[in-house]
Amino acid sequence: MAKRFLLLLTLLLAVTVTESEAYSTTTTRPFQGYKPEKFTHLHFYFHDVISGDKPTAIRVAEAPGTNSSAIKFGVIMIADDPLTEGPDPSSKEIGRAQGMYASTDLKDLIFTMVFNLAFTEGQFKGSTLSMYGRNAIMSKVREMPIIGGTGCFRFARGYAQAKTYKLVGQDAVVEYNVFIWH
Repeated sequence: MAKRFLLLLTLLLAVTVTESEAYSTTTTRPFQGYKPEKFTHLHFYFHDVISGDKPTAIRVAEAPGTNSSAIKFGVIMIADDPLTEGPDPSSKEIGRAQGMYASTDLKDLIFTMVFNLAFTEGQFKGSTLSMYGRNAIMSKVREMPIIGGTGCFRFARGYAQAKTYKLVGQDAVVEYNVFIWH
């Protein structure tokens, strides 16, 4: 009986070892249709509306001292902001900036931005870019990294430059220039 069990266990291990897949493989083309290393420059406007009847960004959390802080330290906002071709809110919408930002600096008005730029029009319709970084919004031009993407932007890497175009109260129109390799 013990011999049969040992033989069965040996056969089972042999089958398991021969049918296991490797931990990793390296290929020159990871999947069909991927042609790496295109460079793309995108230019659009981001509309962050906090006021009014139809805000595109809302406060979802805050720290106990947020309201007494001049820079609103600890506030967390969730946004679904339109991206348009021009600075006017009625210009053609080409996508949405969906994500969140939080006031993360004790001394200055600085946000940590976590956004998916989801394109809904044009040649990049259905594709996204992922942006994650520090936004010192009082600086004239800010730079944030592009850390990935989907669709046309698979394997994307690069950076976004943001420049405030217009600020009315807490509502902002921000001009974006995005430079990506994909």
